[in-house]
Amino acid sequence: MSGFLEEDVPVIEARARACGLEPVEVRRRDGWAMVHVRKREVPGTLKTYKARGIVLNSLKYGDSAMVVHLLTDALGRQSYMVQGVRSSRGRGSKLALFQPMFALEFEGLTSSRQQMHRFREVQSGIVLQRMPFDVRRSTIALFMAEVLYRLVKESEPDSQLFDFVWESIGALDSMEEGVANFHLWFLVNLSRFLGFYPGNEYMPGAWFDACEGSYTVQKPPHATVMTPENARLMNDFVECDVRCLAEIGLNRTQRSAFLEALLAYYGYHLDAIHAVQSVRILQEVF
Repeated sequence: MSGFLEEDVPVIEARARACGLEPVEVRRRDGWAMVHVRKREVPGTLKTYKARGIVLNSLKYGDSAMVVHLLTDALGRQSYMVQGVRSSRGRGSKLALFQPMFALEFEGLTSSRQQMHRFREVQSGIVLQRMPFDVRRSTIALFMAEVLYRLVKESEPDSQLFDFVWESIGALDSMEEGVANFHLWFLVNLSRFLGFYPGNEYMPGAWFDACEGSYTVQKPPHATVMTPENARLMNDFVECDVRCLAEIGLNRTQRSAFLEALLAYYGYHLDAIHAVQSVRILQEVF
C-alpha cells in the first residue's frame, strides 16, 4: 500500500492488521510513506501439499482410526492419522491402501497444532497386480517394509532412496522369474543409500570384510566377514539387473546362508536390523 502521509502510517498498520494482514516494511520519503504488508499466517491453519508415499507400517488407534507411517518423496518419513478408516461407516475401501509397501499418491494436510499429518485425498500410486495376492511377493513386501521402518528415521527427503524403493515395488510386482532372490537383491542395493555399500571392486576368490565394507584377498582377522562364496554372491547381486535375478541360481540352503551373512553385515553398521521380526517368516517361505 502506498501514497499515504507519513503521519497516517499507524492508522494504516492498524487497519491492515484488522483485515488479517501483517505490516512488514515501511518506506518513508518527503513526508510520504509506503507500507508493505503480507497475509498473516493464522496458527493452526491447515496447509496442503501433494506427494507420493510408501507404506512402512500401520497401527490401530482407538476404535476406528489408525496411524500410518510412510516414506514420502516430499517430506522423508512421516506419520499420518487416518480417521474412520476402520469403522463400519468409514472409508472401508481405503483400508486396503495401507498395506506394507503399497505405493500411494496423495494430498496431505499439516498444521502447527497437530503432530501428525492427515490425508485430504489418497489413492494407489502403482496398480499392483500380483504382490497383494502372491504369498511369496507379499512376504518379501512385509520384510522390505519392516527393514525400512526400522532403519530409515530421517524426516528429510532423500529422492534417490525414495526412487529406488518406489521402483523396487514395481519390479517385485511385475517380475516373472527370480522372486525368491528379490529380498537379497534389495538388501544388497539398499546398502548404497544407507552408507555402507561395497567400496571396491570384487576380486575372484576374495573375502568380504563387513567391517570395512570392502573385498580383500586376505581373510580378515575378525569374525565379521563373508566367506568367498558369499562375497561372490554379494558381487553378483551388485551387478545383476533386477529383471535377471533368476540367473543367480541358489538353493534354499545357499539363500538362507547369504541372508544370514547380509543381516550380520547390516547389524555391524545398524543395530536396529536385529529388531526385524519378519526374517523368520521370510526364511520359512524361501
